[in-house]
Amino acid sequence: MAGRNDPEPCREQDWGLFEITNRDGAARIGRIHTKHGVITTPMLLPVINPNLRTIEPREMWEKYGIEALITNSYVIWKHEDLRTTALSDGIHSLIDFPGAVVTDSGTFQSYVYGDVEVGPEEIVAFQRDMGVDIGTMLDVFGRPDMTREQLENSVQETADRAETSLSVAGSDMLLNGPIQGGTHADLRAESSLLMGSAESEGRGFAVHPIGGIVPLMEQQRYQELFEILLASKSNLPPDRPVHFFGCGHPMLFPMAIALGVDLFDSAAYAIFARDDRLLTPDGTVKLGDIQEWPFNSHALFGTTPQEVREMDRDERSVILAKHNLEVTQSELARCREAIRNGTIWELAEKRSHASPYLRESFLWLQEQLDDPDDGPIGDSVLRMIASTNPLRGGGEGLGDEIEYRPHILHIQALLATRWRVPGSWWDSTTGPPERVLLIEGAPPPWRTSALASVIEHLVEEPRTVVMISTPIGPIPFSIEDVSPWCHLTGPDGIWDPIFDDEEVLEALEEYGLSEVPLIRMIPIEGEEEVKAPEVRDWLDRCSVVDKLALLCAINPSESCKMTDGMTSRKSRTDRLVNVNSGGKHILSPRLTDGGISLTTHGASIANGLNTSPVPVFGSSEEDSDFPGIPRVCIIDDAVPFVGKGRNVMHGYISGADSHLIPGQPCIVVDSTGTLVAHGTPITTHLEMSYLGKGVAVKVREGAMKQDS
Repeated sequence: MAGRNDPEPCREQDWGLFEITNRDGAARIGRIHTKHGVITTPMLLPVINPNLRTIEPREMWEKYGIEALITNSYVIWKHEDLRTTALSDGIHSLIDFPGAVVTDSGTFQSYVYGDVEVGPEEIVAFQRDMGVDIGTMLDVFGRPDMTREQLENSVQETADRAETSLSVAGSDMLLNGPIQGGTHADLRAESSLLMGSAESEGRGFAVHPIGGIVPLMEQQRYQELFEILLASKSNLPPDRPVHFFGCGHPMLFPMAIALGVDLFDSAAYAIFARDDRLLTPDGTVKLGDIQEWPFNSHALFGTTPQEVREMDRDERSVILAKHNLEVTQSELARCREAIRNGTIWELAEKRSHASPYLRESFLWLQEQLDDPDDGPIGDSVLRMIASTNPLRGGGEGLGDEIEYRPHILHIQALLATRWRVPGSWWDSTTGPPERVLLIEGAPPPWRTSALASVIEHLVEEPRTVVMISTPIGPIPFSIEDVSPWCHLTGPDGIWDPIFDDEEVLEALEEYGLSEVPLIRMIPIEGEEEVKAPEVRDWLDRCSVVDKLALLCAINPSESCKMTDGMTSRKSRTDRLVNVNSGGKHILSPRLTDGGISLTTHGASIANGLNTSPVPVFGSSEEDSDFPGIPRVCIIDDAVPFVGKGRNVMHGYISGADSHLIPGQPCIVVDSTGTLVAHGTPITTHLEMSYLGKGVAVKVREGAMKQDS
């Protein structure tokens, strides 16, 4: 990082905008556009004390890749020399940092010392005048031990100051709008609504810090901490980053990020170092308690704990602070990678074991995921599950808590609401099922380990519903190659029969099959497959119909029309590769996760099945299990570009269906409902209605012919 160039200012039209580039449920990787470069989130704003710099800000920029930091404007305002220099030379020159500078307003000082000597308008004007990138209004700190009446006053007084503070900041500085309300979920939700809607001359807050949480972290009251976060998120505009004010221990990052935090700030890297403590992703270690490094970093490399203990205090503080900053940066990078590969929740799961208090909060979160509360916390939890891509490639490690992972809860919810018993059987008969066949004791791929038994029983009785037993519940044979079920990893015994009859019947009740006669069987290895090509063709078609229902919300009866006269091409491993209808390629099942990728012809057919009006932001939708393939409607100016295969960008969207799922197929239409393109959404329909920057839909193919 040495010699790293100074940042380029953002384009004028992008100033203050937030874009989302990757997501995993509520967790997201984003970019905040400032006059001193782009800030990639989630990230930590290291706290810099202008009077006590353990690590120089310039070194943070050049060596540690820090894109933004935070310092205290009230401390600078109170110190005459610092104030004079900051106003004459600017904050970036004062602290010698080329990246984005964020400042606090003195609210925390009012918490510590009881009051501050500056007014709300004056401190915002001071931050603006010294060239701060993102300032903070002077909010009213709400301590957890305050009475409800006091906390109500802190929420209202903070909201009352919002418009004036935004007016003073003007068009020269982005502004933080803190959320207060103590530990009361309803007050946090109210504060979010008030601060999220505050405006002056068309400008609102750029970032929303969750304030008043330091006392909870000091007392390790983590469950209340995450209750506050979820309650606050329920009403915050999704185009604004969320900042966990005062949180900086890497142990808390994965869980906070999984629930939607974008920014952290802390002086812990330096404070802990001065107290001879080292930060780790699993907790804090005292230098005096160790003989060897149980972890390493560039700062500690080539030293021993004893050698560091023998250094003078200042030298020791610097080396430990550098280690702490390295660990912090490393854990944030690990979290960003987990978002990219869809494993942020598993990382939070792992980190939850670092502290009994953190573990307690994680178990509470699992209860919420399983049965969300009524109110703002439950609203955020349901939104998180719905925004999580239900499919992902790669292995899914089996553990006691696997059923609580948001993506698995999402796919199971889709299965419970969208799967239907086949409308007709392979011999063209109709009517209810005669029996359920539950395949047990067979590992995936089930098209290899169980197909012979499946076909044999279907030949014997066509009206048989075939299910597969998995460690996380039974699934229809038609989705045998869909993750996570086919990708579960663990010891060989995980595929042994583990459920008694009562448990099986309880699980089948979710599918409406508990009253149907049940046959349980373990396939015989090497059993010869009965030659019944018409049965096999029917199974393949069921697979396509069920996936269209599950992932594209297309009614199975409509999917049957879509796949009329279906033919297919298969891989060497006997998996569907291309699916044709009427002699034309309509979709391809994905080998990595069992999902589907539409062709333009398939997207056109799916679009023709939609009978509801073209989506418009602000209008209500008809509640249905099968509302049709989700649509994103773009404005006329974007049609020529998207129609030729360009991605759909935020700011050019006039509506999106609410059942749209990030990571699963959608179609792009114009205001008349005509197909323009098809692809994969990155953001939710709610985010599309707010965001003004970045890719909304990665277009797979445009529906317009290219210019010759």
